[in-house]
Amino acid sequence: MLKALYDYALRHDLTLPAGYINKTVKAYILLYGDGRFQDIELGTDEAIPAPDIGSLANGKDKSNVLLEKRSVVIPEEPSAKSSFFLHALKAGGEVEPMLMLCAQALEDTETNAAIRARLDEKKIKAADRISFKVDRNSILESKKVLEWWKTFRQQFQKTDPDAMSVCLITGEPTIPTTTTTPINGLQVVGGHARGDALICFDKNAFCSYGLKKAANAPVSEQAFAAVKAALDKLLEDAPILAGMKFVHWYDRDVEEDVIKTCGDFRDFFQEDDEEEEQSQQEQAIEQANQERAARQRANQVVGSAESGERERMLDDVSYYILLLSGVGGRIMIRRYERGSYQDLREKLQQWYNDLELTNAGGTGTLGPCKLTGRLMRLLKYQQVDRKPFERLGKELAGITPAVLMAIMTGVQLPDAVASRALAYIRSKMMSDEQATNDLFGQESHVWQWLKVWLVRNRGKRNVLMKNYNPEYPAAAYHCGAMMAIYEAIQNAAMSDVNATLMQRYYASAIQMPALVLGRLSQMSVHHLEKMKKIEKGWLADLYREWLNQTASAIQEKIPATLNLEQQSEFALGYYQMHAELAREKKERMAAKKVRDTANVEKTEG
Repeated sequence: MLKALYDYALRHDLTLPAGYINKTVKAYILLYGDGRFQDIELGTDEAIPAPDIGSLANGKDKSNVLLEKRSVVIPEEPSAKSSFFLHALKAGGEVEPMLMLCAQALEDTETNAAIRARLDEKKIKAADRISFKVDRNSILESKKVLEWWKTFRQQFQKTDPDAMSVCLITGEPTIPTTTTTPINGLQVVGGHARGDALICFDKNAFCSYGLKKAANAPVSEQAFAAVKAALDKLLEDAPILAGMKFVHWYDRDVEEDVIKTCGDFRDFFQEDDEEEEQSQQEQAIEQANQERAARQRANQVVGSAESGERERMLDDVSYYILLLSGVGGRIMIRRYERGSYQDLREKLQQWYNDLELTNAGGTGTLGPCKLTGRLMRLLKYQQVDRKPFERLGKELAGITPAVLMAIMTGVQLPDAVASRALAYIRSKMMSDEQATNDLFGQESHVWQWLKVWLVRNRGKRNVLMKNYNPEYPAAAYHCGAMMAIYEAIQNAAMSDVNATLMQRYYASAIQMPALVLGRLSQMSVHHLEKMKKIEKGWLADLYREWLNQTASAIQEKIPATLNLEQQSEFALGYYQMHAELAREKKERMAAKKVRDTANVEKTEG
C-alpha cells in the first residue's frame, strides 16, 4: 500500500523536498530592500511548500523556520521557540541576505512595534501563520533558502550508523524517521484537526522483536513525505461513505476512471442531507437513460474482452482502494483492496445485473440509487430520524466495507444485509400507511438488497429474475406472492379499512406462513364475492387466476416457519407479485376501457 502511494506521488509530481510540507500563509510582513517595514499583506487559501521541522524538534524549544505562528514570530514575551526562530533567520542570513534583513527587523524595537501594530489592525491572531517578503519576494520561494534548509536541518538528525535500516517503501538503506508527519483530510470522519498519524509505535503492544518505535516499520523521511503528499491529495476529493473516506487510484493514468464514470457508480456516494425527489415523469426519463447506459456498458465490457489495443492495455492496469477514518489521532484503515482494472469493470457490470429488479408498478426497472441511499435502508427504522448520516457511520461501520468489497470483487454479502433489510421492511409495514407506500415508491431499492443477497449468497442467479418467476423452486417465494394477492383482494373489496392486511399480518406471515395464509384464504372468499357485487368481477377473476397459479407453484405444503433465506424469498416474492398485479391490473383496465368504448359506439351506431 505504501509503495503504491509512493509511486502515485512520483507519477503526479507531488513530492516535496525533505523537510517541506504544504502550508497556508495568513499574512506576509513586507520589507523594503533596505530592511525598512512597508506593510502587511494578507495571504491566500492556497497551500505552498514551506520548511517544517516536524519530529526533529525533539521537544518544545524549537519552532518551524521562515513560516510560523504570530505568537512565535512576534511574541508578547520572548520564548525558546521565538529565540530559535530568530536564530534560524540569522543562520540562514549567511546564505540568503533576505533572511538577515528579516532578523534585523524583528530585533529593531521600532520596526517590531510597527509590525505588531499593523498586524493588530489586520486582525492577525496569535495562532495565524505569518512569513516575510522582501521587495515583494517571498523568502519561502528563494532557491538559496532551499539549499540552506537542507544543511541546517541535518544538525538535528541522528547519524548513528547502528540506526540504519532498509526503508519499507524504497528498499534503500536509511535512518528511519522517528515520527511521521500527520496526514490531513480526515477531520470529517473522526480525524484530528492537526492531522492523523499513519505509522506510530508509541505503545509497547505495537512493538516486536525487541525493536523500539519507528524501527518496527522503518521508512525514510523523504519516502514518507511522498506517501503523505499522495494521501493528502487523494483525500481532498475522496467522498464520504458511512463515516469513512473512500480513497481510490490507479497504478497509471487512465482515460476512463471506472469508479467515477461507469454507469451510476458515480452516484454511489451521497453527501447531501436530503434525498432528491423526482416526479413520475422524471423517473421514467431517468429509467430509460439508465437502461440505455446499461446496454452501452455491457457492449463496452464485452468488446474490451475481444479486441482493441486500448482495452488490452487497460487489462494490465491495477486499481487501489482505501477506506479510511480517524480515531484518537491515528488513521484507521478499514479496508485495503487491490485488483485488475478490467476485472473491476466486469464486477461492476455484474453488480448492476444482480441488482436489476422491476419497479413497483411493473412497468420497467428500478433506476439508479446512491450507495449511501441504499445503506440508509439497512438502518433501524425511525419515524423521526434527525441525524441519519451519523447513525450510518455507527450502525454500519462493520458492514459497509464488506458491502463495498462485494461490489468490487463480486463476492458474497454479509448475512446482516438480508436481516437488516427484512427488519427495515417489517418495521415500515407495521407503521402507518404512508410508510408502507414508501416501500413501493422512493424506498423501493430496499428490496434490491434481498435480491442481490439471494443471488450471491444462495446461488439464485439463474432462477431469480427481475420480475416474478412462477417457476421459482421455493415455496417461501410463492407464499410471499400469495400474500400480495390476498392484500390486493382486500384493497379492492374494502378500500377504507383502519388497519391494512399488511399491517396486521405481514410480520407473522413472513415467519410462520402456514399459520397465517390459511386464515387469509378464508377471508379472501368473502372479499372475492363482494367484488362481484361492486362490479369488479373481472378483477376477481384476475386474482383467482394468480391464486391458482401460486398455489400450484408451492406444490408441497406451506412451510410452518421460515429461516433467513426463506424470509428473504418470501419478501421478494411479495414485492414482485405486487408489481406484477399492478402491471396486469393496469393493462386489463385499459383493455376493458377499449371494449366498453367499442360497445358504446356499436350500440349508438
